[in-house]
Amino acid sequence: MSAFDNFGVSFTIISILSGCLTLYYFGMANGGPAVITWGWVAVGGMTMLVGLAMGEVCSAFPTSGALYFYSAKLAKRHGPLASWYTGWLNALGQMAVTAGIDYGAATFIGAYAALQWNFVPTQHSVLGIYAVVLVVHGLLNTFGVRLVALLNRVSVWWHLIGVLVIVGVLTFKPAHHQSARFVFTTFVNHSGFGFAGSGLYVAAIGLLMAGYTFTGYDASAHMTEETASASIAAPRGIVRAIYVSWIAGFVLLVGITFAIQNYSTEASASVPPAQIFVDAIGLTGGKLLLLIAIVAQLFCGMSSVTANSRMLFAFSRDRALPGSRLWYKVNPRTKTPTNAVWLAVVGAFVLAMPSWWNSTAYGAVTSIATIGLYLAYIIPVYLRLRQGDNFQRGPWHLGRWSAPVGWLAVAWVAFMSIMFLLPQVSPLTAHTFNYAPLALAVVLVGAAVWWFATARGRYTGPVSYGSPEELAAMEQEAGS
Repeated sequence: MSAFDNFGVSFTIISILSGCLTLYYFGMANGGPAVITWGWVAVGGMTMLVGLAMGEVCSAFPTSGALYFYSAKLAKRHGPLASWYTGWLNALGQMAVTAGIDYGAATFIGAYAALQWNFVPTQHSVLGIYAVVLVVHGLLNTFGVRLVALLNRVSVWWHLIGVLVIVGVLTFKPAHHQSARFVFTTFVNHSGFGFAGSGLYVAAIGLLMAGYTFTGYDASAHMTEETASASIAAPRGIVRAIYVSWIAGFVLLVGITFAIQNYSTEASASVPPAQIFVDAIGLTGGKLLLLIAIVAQLFCGMSSVTANSRMLFAFSRDRALPGSRLWYKVNPRTKTPTNAVWLAVVGAFVLAMPSWWNSTAYGAVTSIATIGLYLAYIIPVYLRLRQGDNFQRGPWHLGRWSAPVGWLAVAWVAFMSIMFLLPQVSPLTAHTFNYAPLALAVVLVGAAVWWFATARGRYTGPVSYGSPEELAAMEQEAGS
């Protein structure tokens, strides 16, 4: 992969046409236009700090294991344990990101089918569409890295041109637009919370829309073993993916919010952006804009499976997953870890299964993705900060800004992790329960039990690969 290909993977997984649109309903209910616009600006700025801090560490250790590898090398004590938990959080977060992306795409496909063929999407039918989308992405990822790289190049331009088309049409076509005051200052609370100070609480949980969208840029780090000049290209890919998404996402969100015709009606629709498109420019134009978003979301899900599989491949290569020998096998035809691809697909499906009975499951999935990934991002950053001047920098680094950028990033992730574990809807029932804390607890407790039962005696952290003998052995195994 070239530097542009590496950037393309992260930019595609961030996918403003996926995260911004599939969680737009969440922003409309939790803070409204003010939080949608200014929340995006604030979260984008803090995400840039996390990306800069992570990029510096990535430059020092360019390997597909990425985050869990960093933790093992940077921990002063208990390196294997730090690596173990970082890896499990990263695996959980990446599977949840894949689930969030493809389930969001399934809801948009259902909305398009409703407009085109009067199909009535239900929680059960959307889950079925989601399963089909996952299988398609699994199949695409069996064709090898060259096809994925080609599709990622197409995806970058599809996202950028798609945003320009959507915003351009919504700017010039509608007969009516909202005022700037509405777009930038209107606060809405449809969450059901009404206690004293609930406005701040609702605004904070409303940041999930932006927080979830700005995930997945660790893909550049996971693809380093397939990227030329990775110690420079990968950190640049991380940072570039964030700031390009930050700018383009703001343009997209402002364009859509100005085009709102009837806030209450569109906020209560099953897929609010689809209803906004139709109300603003008519049925035919609305369906075309919806198709642009759906294709972008499908590109995004494909790249997410790619990145997730590379992380699972590396984690299995270091014997940290059940059945590791199966998951780190390389397909002799494609020279890619296709077994790990299907592990990523199955894991993502399991995480979204509660949507069969839980109406707010999508919000929980996105919370799991955001929390799992950001905790995995920030653990090596925190360990790097503890290293101080002993940290051996790579060719891409922050110089004297390492410490202030790193500590601000740590503080932001701590705040975000707490907020997204809290209830998102009131009253709290079995159908509205945010099961993100439960999923996170199951993974952390399970990892702890396994660690103390057997893993601490045999898992010593990631193993370095790359000697001529090791590479020759892997090539021979792949070709046999």
